Amino acid sequence: MPQILEHATATTVFDREDASEHPHEQVIFCEDAATGLQAIIGIHSTVRGPALGGTRFYPYPDQGAALTDVLRLSRGMTYKAAVAGVDLGGGKAVIIGDPNRIKTPGLLRAYGRFIDTLGGRYISAGDVGTNTADLDIIGEVTNHVVGRSARTGGSGDSAPMTALGVFQSMRAAADSIWRAPSLAGRTVGVEGLGKVGTELVALLHADGARIVVADVDPDAVRRVRDRFPDVSVAAHVLGADLDVYAPCALGGTLTTDTASTLTARIVCGAANNQLWTPDVEQILTDRGVVWVPDYVANAGGLIQVAGELRRASAERIRTEVDAIYDTVSSLLEQSRTESILPGRAADRIAEERIWSARGA
Repeated sequence: MPQILEHATATTVFDREDASEHPHEQVIFCEDAATGLQAIIGIHSTVRGPALGGTRFYPYPDQGAALTDVLRLSRGMTYKAAVAGVDLGGGKAVIIGDPNRIKTPGLLRAYGRFIDTLGGRYISAGDVGTNTADLDIIGEVTNHVVGRSARTGGSGDSAPMTALGVFQSMRAAADSIWRAPSLAGRTVGVEGLGKVGTELVALLHADGARIVVADVDPDAVRRVRDRFPDVSVAAHVLGADLDVYAPCALGGTLTTDTASTLTARIVCGAANNQLWTPDVEQILTDRGVVWVPDYVANAGGLIQVAGELRRASAERIRTEVDAIYDTVSSLLEQSRTESILPGRAADRIAEERIWSARGA
């Protein structure tokens, strides 16, 4: 049986900025000595429904860094679900370690058993370092997992729908600035060529964009160049001359320094927690840069797996993901007319829905 090391509220256990500012309902530390599993599951809120969020498998430098990621990402999932209008709460999990070295079916099953002990309060999906095949294995020991393959009754890889949501968000931002809902002729820098970044490149290519890409993995770059020979490769996308910057790797790339030198008019990507600190958004706005809040733009994958839970058709799910265009258009209009930052406008929508559910 899996061993739960700790099971408590974040605010009473951790003297950390993220915990004190964003209280969580539960944070669970998990360890299975036989497989080497070390994991943390964060349940931020179940007010609107079970806490759904992906499992990130990543070689964090220490447990503190992993915890910080869990707390930030799970809070983001609560807000993402609320703005997307799905009846779910927010959660996130991390498995600590290099997936290329320690990931085994036994470790994934041990992790799945931890999820099962929570009785449906947390539902896992995929994230960095986990894929559909992994979710199938986790699903052998718990029903509380989505994003599994079609052969096991799931909706499959959520990367295409995540990318579609980002693309629709980008189109809405382009219409807001240039009065044309298209990226044709615009230079878009895609940073990170994982599953979502690669799908986004395909959508941008079909729309006629000029594309600049970067990734720390040369094999990922080669695969994209093989598929789209006309894309340009940069060592660092942030340093390129861009119309749109699309961060699709890990978060925190927008600092006070990078925001002050960015050439793009739009920032819209799939990465979570793109702003290193909250004041970065004001710097972007002061320079005339429109930032589409990450948890709004990247909600397509969540919409897909939420649809999986209610057995929605693929056509219905795509329609709902396409509607992210309207959400972003409305949010940016609200930002302009009320002279508030887009991030604040998005937060306000989420918080109103969360409070409404709490009072229901």
